[in-house]
Amino acid sequence: MGNNDEAHSAPVERLAPARMNDDDDPWIWLEDVTAAESLAWVRERNATTIALLESDPDFAPLHACILEVLDSDARIPMVDKMGGYYYNFWRDKQHERGIWRRTTLDAYSKADPPWETVLDLDALNSAEQANWVWHGVDCLKPRDPAQPWRHCLVALSRGGSDADVTREFDLVAKQFVAGGFHRPESKGALGWKDADTVYVGSDFGPGSMTASGYPRIAKEWKRATPMDAATVVYEGNADDVAITAFRDHARGCERDFVSRALSFFRDELYIVESREVRHERPTPGGRSERRLTRLDAPDSAKKLVHREWLLLELRDPWTAGGTAWPAGSLIATSFDDFMAGGRDFQALFTPDASRSLASYSWTKNHLLLNVLDDVKSRVQVVTAAASGWAPTSLDGVPDLGTVEVVAVDDEESDAYFMTVSDFLAPTALYRGEVGKPPQKLKSTPAFFDASGLEVTQHFAISKDGTRIPYFMIAEKGLQCDGTHPTLLYGYGGFEIALTPAYSAGVGRAWLTGDGAPSGNVYVVANIRGGGEYGPRWHQAALRENRLRACEDFAAVARDLIARGVTAPKRLGIQGGSNGGLLVGNMLTLYPQLFGAVVCQVPLLDMKRYTHLLAGASWMAEYGDPDTSDWDFIRAFSPYQNVREGVCYPPVLFMTSTRDDRVHPGHARKMMARMREQGHDVLYYENTEGGHGGAADNRQLAMMSALAFVFLRQKLMG
Repeated sequence: MGNNDEAHSAPVERLAPARMNDDDDPWIWLEDVTAAESLAWVRERNATTIALLESDPDFAPLHACILEVLDSDARIPMVDKMGGYYYNFWRDKQHERGIWRRTTLDAYSKADPPWETVLDLDALNSAEQANWVWHGVDCLKPRDPAQPWRHCLVALSRGGSDADVTREFDLVAKQFVAGGFHRPESKGALGWKDADTVYVGSDFGPGSMTASGYPRIAKEWKRATPMDAATVVYEGNADDVAITAFRDHARGCERDFVSRALSFFRDELYIVESREVRHERPTPGGRSERRLTRLDAPDSAKKLVHREWLLLELRDPWTAGGTAWPAGSLIATSFDDFMAGGRDFQALFTPDASRSLASYSWTKNHLLLNVLDDVKSRVQVVTAAASGWAPTSLDGVPDLGTVEVVAVDDEESDAYFMTVSDFLAPTALYRGEVGKPPQKLKSTPAFFDASGLEVTQHFAISKDGTRIPYFMIAEKGLQCDGTHPTLLYGYGGFEIALTPAYSAGVGRAWLTGDGAPSGNVYVVANIRGGGEYGPRWHQAALRENRLRACEDFAAVARDLIARGVTAPKRLGIQGGSNGGLLVGNMLTLYPQLFGAVVCQVPLLDMKRYTHLLAGASWMAEYGDPDTSDWDFIRAFSPYQNVREGVCYPPVLFMTSTRDDRVHPGHARKMMARMREQGHDVLYYENTEGGHGGAADNRQLAMMSALAFVFLRQKLMG
């Protein structure tokens, strides 16, 4: 069922939550991910969607143009420096699952650098009859800088799920190590302590994983011994999120740590003594005790030990050494002095009403700060001196778009990579050194003609009077007559900021057509729950205040309508993961505002989310529905609030069978309930892809093309 013009003529108010029997869930059987009955249901829904959308004349050209971008050799190959080589993982038409490759800096600086293949995933899949997806690599920095990098731990996932395996890889021989370290499939990881020792977190058997599905126990594992013989470093509790042990390999400052994640935003950090505390009798079960000392810093602070420094990024106000530090501050002190009881911190960054810290990166002698000022990028350099940390500006930083600087190698030089991106300006990569202007290395070609488009920033006023920024991309001199098909995108969670970025897919599939602006509009909303203004922006929409994120998004939608940019029947929304929860709530609470909804890998059943996969790890964000928190969670649980007889906009639900982070049951059950109630809903579930939705470029192009065809059909007619 779609919308009608009469439904939009009156002022829009949020619908009150529905009152259904919380235990009455006839679709719970769809939570059995791989059951034959569930998969048959998925195949039937997929067939209906494909028949309706792939037959559209727009589908084939859209799929082709999106895939052309994803497979293009003209994309920037982003690199990581290890020793004398620069490494990149790359997927294109010839390498569907990708190759891990390397080159030198001189070669990388060329327009078409020669690459040496280190590992070919397509060849590996063919040889092993597997469907491995790259999950990253951890390589051990040699103690002697003159020695080559050799010892690596490669993580591989079946079909893109979070659960993966880790296998030891020889970077010199370019092959997996026979009899080397091998962690069986589970959520977890291996990390190097030294060339013959790793820290391991994995599924060691019953009781070894937390309620969130991550390792509860961290162990130390010696080469040439079975993983069962690994010794326990730390055991957490079942209601912790995860336990991780790791080594800081900074030369001359090597230290071992244990991180105990208490929730998504709270953790304890322990330093581990280098020696074991030995007893006359061995402890049972292969255990050995170590002396762990907890850092006496706020659980909510992000903690980083870097060489001689301890850095704290504060999520909450904190008083130390007689100084009251506001939330959002980045402060530093000597690590050794702190462990000895000193609390003499210095400020590296303090926030204000418009500025927040996005990220930071160390070079050899400086700290580079990526700052957001009303969601626009600024870069600062801070340097330790006897008189304190001195801030300066970084030379040569463009005054537009999103700018991010990352150190090339934090022990060898003050060199950095700088990426610059904007909604309409293709991404460019620069290399520079602190004190010298950066030089452009590479840039993405213009995949669409943006000459007739412009980016503007606007502010909507939310229900409580808060100014909510949003970016709008539209043709220059847009006639605000309410006729423009508009796609509004949002996320609003987990302190993640949405910043300007070049999207060739959006540009080609939505903003342009036949080489000119299409008349369509694309909008990105910077609602509360995100990190655009630091911790305060995130915390304003937590738990019982979650509906503020929805009110902010609705305020942006109303502002677009009031300004004459669009009308409800022309306004579509899209979001994934937490953004899927957002648009699911916009569907059930503000249906009169929208003409179409694309809801991807979403959370939707907030009554059961803590019992599904990693859901228990997000209780700090949403609350615990098994307690009295359900009284407020109910208000933002779309699955419980969807009603029969309400005129909802058309919806396309998209998820992945292999998503083992956000359970596909959320999307499955919501689709089933809405279909049973007679609403206009479509569903597509990719069989691979994990939480990202797709395992390779072709699958990603397929998912994107389906979404854009759906939006075109519903919003453009």
